[in-house]
Amino acid sequence: MTTPATDAPSSAADAPASRPARRYAPPRVGGPRRWWDWVLASDPGLGHLQAGWRALVSMSVSLAAGYGMTRVLDVPAMLGMVVGGMMGLMSAFVVAENTPSRLVRASLWLPLPYAAVLPLAAWAHQHRMLDLVLMVVGLAVTFFLARFGTFGLLTGMMTFNALMVGGIIVIPMDTCGPLAAIAVVASVAVLIARLLLCYPMPREDLLRTQRAFLVEARRIADAAATALDPDADRATAVRRMGRALRRLNITTVTIDGHLAQPEVAADPDSAELLHQYLFDAELALQGIGQAVQRMTAHQVPAALRETMVIGLVIARDTHLGRADALHPAAELIRQQATALPEGGSAEEAEVRALAHRVADLLDGLAESLAHWLELGWNSATVRARVPFQPTVALERNRPAGAGPAAERVAAAQARPGWRRAIPYLRAPLQAGTAAAITCPLADAINGQRFSWGLIGVLITLFGTNTTHERLRKLVHRVVGTAVGAVIGIALLHLIGPGHTGWTLVVIVGGLTIGSWGLQRQYAYWVVGLVVALVQMYGLTTPYGGMDRLLAQRLVDNALGCAVATVCAAVIFPVSTRKVAREVQRGYLSATEHLVEQVALRWTDPGAPVRLRGAARALDAALLQVHSVLRPLVRMPLGGRGRGRESSLRLLNSATRHARTLAASADIDLRLTPEQIALVQRVREVFTGSLQALDRRVARDEEGTWVRVSPVIRELTDRLPATAGPDAAQLRTALRELAALDEALAALAERRGLATTTPPAPRTTPSDRTRTALTAWAATLRPRTTAEAGSARAGATPATGAPGANGRPGTTAGPAAAPPAATGNTPRNTTGNTTGKTTGAATGKATGNTAGTATVSGTLRCPAHPDGCAAWITVISDRGKREALVRAVGGGYRLTGLRPGGHTLIVSGPAHAPRAEFLLVDPPGQDQRHDITLVPAP
Repeated sequence: MTTPATDAPSSAADAPASRPARRYAPPRVGGPRRWWDWVLASDPGLGHLQAGWRALVSMSVSLAAGYGMTRVLDVPAMLGMVVGGMMGLMSAFVVAENTPSRLVRASLWLPLPYAAVLPLAAWAHQHRMLDLVLMVVGLAVTFFLARFGTFGLLTGMMTFNALMVGGIIVIPMDTCGPLAAIAVVASVAVLIARLLLCYPMPREDLLRTQRAFLVEARRIADAAATALDPDADRATAVRRMGRALRRLNITTVTIDGHLAQPEVAADPDSAELLHQYLFDAELALQGIGQAVQRMTAHQVPAALRETMVIGLVIARDTHLGRADALHPAAELIRQQATALPEGGSAEEAEVRALAHRVADLLDGLAESLAHWLELGWNSATVRARVPFQPTVALERNRPAGAGPAAERVAAAQARPGWRRAIPYLRAPLQAGTAAAITCPLADAINGQRFSWGLIGVLITLFGTNTTHERLRKLVHRVVGTAVGAVIGIALLHLIGPGHTGWTLVVIVGGLTIGSWGLQRQYAYWVVGLVVALVQMYGLTTPYGGMDRLLAQRLVDNALGCAVATVCAAVIFPVSTRKVAREVQRGYLSATEHLVEQVALRWTDPGAPVRLRGAARALDAALLQVHSVLRPLVRMPLGGRGRGRESSLRLLNSATRHARTLAASADIDLRLTPEQIALVQRVREVFTGSLQALDRRVARDEEGTWVRVSPVIRELTDRLPATAGPDAAQLRTALRELAALDEALAALAERRGLATTTPPAPRTTPSDRTRTALTAWAATLRPRTTAEAGSARAGATPATGAPGANGRPGTTAGPAAAPPAATGNTPRNTTGNTTGKTTGAATGKATGNTAGTATVSGTLRCPAHPDGCAAWITVISDRGKREALVRAVGGGYRLTGLRPGGHTLIVSGPAHAPRAEFLLVDPPGQDQRHDITLVPAP
């Protein structure tokens, strides 16, 4: 979605006087690499660590408050700590609000239903059958109330917990009042501790997600440089690149989901602009990765390979929060690509075009990152055309899986009459029936621990949507219990009896680590929970009977899980096959919405359209498809598995084309009536095909996929033959729309649909041939210097590069300064090039294997006379990264350098990357090379 012409300026110099320009990101976002960056990359926003920290604070404070209140009220210490610990446990796991007001309301509500039900549970403990019935009903009520938001879930959970505690522990009726007071005091204490130590800061979380994105960007730059290494395993390098690109996509979708949470962005307009710039930055990084992957399949000239690696290393080591940090690297690559001799084979022309594409994408990435990081720190000063609307749902700080699709399938079960209640009664009936079956069986196994079976029912049905997910959870439960039992028993014997303090430390530590792991894998939570429970059981159970007790717990849990899985598959079931169909239909619906939005954008430029939001919804839908179609057990053989993998590959390809389409189609057009009619024809044909495929997926109906490519070709032929950013960008959008159609047509063929084409366009063969030859020649024609400058100042749509100022595909502002002006890239001067050639020739004459040299020197900086902390990367004239050393105490030492030309790239926390040429000659002798750094402005 483009923004008005009053968008953010392209540089600090263009900023209005009334606006304090900030072109740098906060130090925590930009800055050099840090050792903890891998934590941010694996946990954007630190949501997982925050969950563990909440558990540590809540459990420590609640146990301390419960114990302290027992001394004041003269209540048994065990009862007080159980009640207080329950408040802390529920606060840590259920109350995860990101605003202070919501946190206060939810925390203060916790003790109310618990205190209200506790007397009933204490009285029912004397009546065995009534106690079991109440727990079954309480579990069913919990699942019913969970549909009514946070307070409904809290009410249900605290009601069930009170019934479960009253059923396990003998609670005298005269202690119910003091225990209610303990619950209130513990909840207030936990609330105060969380406000002091875990205060919700959504804006700070956004800064952390931005840092995570930059870490992934650096990983992609590093993977791209490795892929171009002439001695690297290309297949391994390409796989690493693919993993980095997938992680990047998951991170960006997660960030987009965070933007929908309260108080993350200053206002809906800021959220929309953040969403736009993030989308453009990801698109540029995806394009860089794909271009480098294609380059690895060709013979890249040594000089261009070396320059590409230098530029990518500079991009990796640059403070990515700076507005113009990546422009020197882009200019370095562009100059070397332009210097290649014209003519030659088609392969050489493609390599040259790919190098230009990487340079243009780096320029676009620099602009998008600059505006995105600035908005993360400041409030927006302009309004977006359409305010932000959430398109990504999160579950445990990750993009949602099968949950939304399962809810739609369950809602579809509603029918006139009594069936209208099915969506509301399905989960309570499943839980109540499973609990009614499990209770007597678990009671027969161990009458004192029958609640373990109910816990198995609860954990199986809570947060799962398909049979496959429930079976996975059962496997995680079994494996986690076994591992946790081994660790817990070992710690129990290590601590020994009578050390209550150390026992409490292990209990809190186990729950803390488990809370952190729950955000990643359910088995991690089970390990931490069992370790904590072993310490609790050790207070009342002889060590020799611990193995038998844990085995009974595992059997009861597994029994509850199995019974719940069967009940969910029998009582108003939501089958995995239906959910799989629904997620695919959701993907097709998101694609149809994107196509309709593109047509509306072109035919009505003033319409409120969010193309990037539509494409992001397609990303979220694809992740849901992946989560559902992932097999329970990955088999190495089998045609069905290959079919799923092939379908997922087609959907991945379609999504890539959809992202580029969304960015390149977001332009203001003034089409003629004939062109508008053709756009409407494209929309009708494409949406009709998508609806035919949707009916095939839903009901196996016969249908036909009509390829829209001929209509797109006719529309392309009717466009004016004028050059310019908008015209080139429109042609890019049309190409991507045709590619999206072809990818989904292949998917339709796999689903058994017939494919055809609409009537041929009204152009003669000679016209089509001439148009195709013109387009082909334009891709091979090298750009002039003026065109290169125009690409930097204007649009780069053919490369899919995002722009700045909220207008994708256009980059406003002056061209990047040449590398020589920055002092970072002296390799591109004539003298340096000659020096490199001479050095290479000398190396060959003397023989590269004759010996190596050691290079050492000082690293000086006027601002840091005591020495600068910096990293030095060595790149050979073949584009191979040979060494990476750290300067210590104002000096450095490089060993094992072969004769020839080398490039030293120096980067540090207070300095922009600097490239210097180094000639190693003669071999076998030590050399000295001093480096002087200039502090960053």
